[in-house]
Amino acid sequence: MQIKESEVEVTAIRAQGAGGQNVNKVSSAIHLRFDVTASSLPEDVKARLLALSDQRITNEGVVVIKSQEHRSQDMNRIEAFARLLELVQCVAKPPKKRKPTKPTYASKLRRLDSKKKTSAIKSNRGRVL
Repeated sequence: MQIKESEVEVTAIRAQGAGGQNVNKVSSAIHLRFDVTASSLPEDVKARLLALSDQRITNEGVVVIKSQEHRSQDMNRIEAFARLLELVQCVAKPPKKRKPTKPTYASKLRRLDSKKKTSAIKSNRGRVL
């Protein structure tokens, strides 16, 4: 699954440190914005991306990924793009369908036993001994 770099909007943000010991350090944060609905991804992948419960995906279908671990903007851009690709590739493979498993003989007996107990308790409710 590939994402075209022209579909990704990159915003560079330079943030000054909050004081303390490293006041002179300036981190160069990167925000990637990727519009899922306007992208060239297949329709089933778009649907699965929009259905994903991830705080990075807005209601309008825009994925915003922020990166500010590295000192240089290029490294941050590479890191954010890698995270975006990872998110899309995670959704790209369709989920496996599980075969329904048959209940074992022991679990059937257990369920039957607990049913008998609860029905006996219910039938004795309200009775005065």
